[in-house]
Amino acid sequence: MNVNDLKQTFERVFDRQAERTFFAPGRINLIGEHTDYNGGHVFPLAITFGTYAVAAKREDENIRFYSVNFKDQGIVESSLHSLDYKEADGWTNYPKGMTKLMNENGYAIPSGYDVLFYGNIPNGAGLSSSASIELATGVMLEGLFGLAVDRIEMVKIGQQVENQYIGVNSGIMDQFAIGMGKKGAAIWLDCETLAYEYAPIELPDASIVIMNTNKRRELASSKYNERRSECEEALKRLQTELHVTSLGELTPEQFEKHRSAIGDERLEKRAKHAVYENARTIEALNKLKEGNLEEVGQLMNESHRSLERDYEVTGKELDTLVYAAWEQPGVIGARMTGAGFGGCAIAIVENGHVEPFIQEVSARYKEACGIDAAFYMANIGGGARELAEEEME
Repeated sequence: MNVNDLKQTFERVFDRQAERTFFAPGRINLIGEHTDYNGGHVFPLAITFGTYAVAAKREDENIRFYSVNFKDQGIVESSLHSLDYKEADGWTNYPKGMTKLMNENGYAIPSGYDVLFYGNIPNGAGLSSSASIELATGVMLEGLFGLAVDRIEMVKIGQQVENQYIGVNSGIMDQFAIGMGKKGAAIWLDCETLAYEYAPIELPDASIVIMNTNKRRELASSKYNERRSECEEALKRLQTELHVTSLGELTPEQFEKHRSAIGDERLEKRAKHAVYENARTIEALNKLKEGNLEEVGQLMNESHRSLERDYEVTGKELDTLVYAAWEQPGVIGARMTGAGFGGCAIAIVENGHVEPFIQEVSARYKEACGIDAAFYMANIGGGARELAEEEME
């Protein structure tokens, strides 16, 4: 659907005209998986798929939500006085939570609003549709009500929604990548300090291919929180010998020297992934700056092996896709991306090999898993924003 279609749908659904149109992208992460809540580095980029929010202010305190993706639910009504989390409210908890926490953080929202959402991120694919709807709501509230919200502050509020309101103990990467994304660049982010730099991604002869397992994953009910608590326990045990506040502070050499302090094989494996993945992410930035894409690809491959063997978050579907990808001509690197347990993998593929790559990986996946995978080309887009007229065509 294009923006004009969405405006017409808004008019039909709410029987009034839309005032403004906003967009927040989804994200993929080149490398640095499950490092964000361990105080390490990540390397995400915003993509051109995302969430559209078409909205208009109201005179009263009522809020009306509508999603093109969940048409059968019709208009879902709420108000500025009833923004508490309710499981039965489903997807609307994300914009409700953002509205509630923006208010609580001192960004006064004086009246209600009507909003239509449309997302073209595949649902449950692990490209961060929840953070996308949070930041789409954030920029929509900022624009509609003339608020001046520091963008990193908005990013932090989005993470608060996820952690405190929804109850998923996630790190800040998704909201940061979506709020701060820049066309043609990935963001190299230190999740402990929020120091970041943009690293231009120049792929004149290759493309990033997103491979969707089409296996749904639910972050809150997955083992995500379990992995986080395992890392916290490993850190606590390491702190009996080391003065560190996060696993991200450790070099692989330090980890190897002190790993016996953990005293549990499973916890050791979890911590090992966090430490070594952080080192790979730092190395990836350096190799990218040198223009050494082959080395970046090798680091991506190592990342997947670690996520499979040490962190154990991949599963048959993701492993099938990635192993099939590794065997294809023209593949520079491939790995799962996102939290795991289903969702998506990514591959960097030389342009001349993209079509046969998709055909071959698709056939192998169907044969092994009995599901059709979906493939998308990932274009690197800008962060959350109000759409300018030229972007609406």
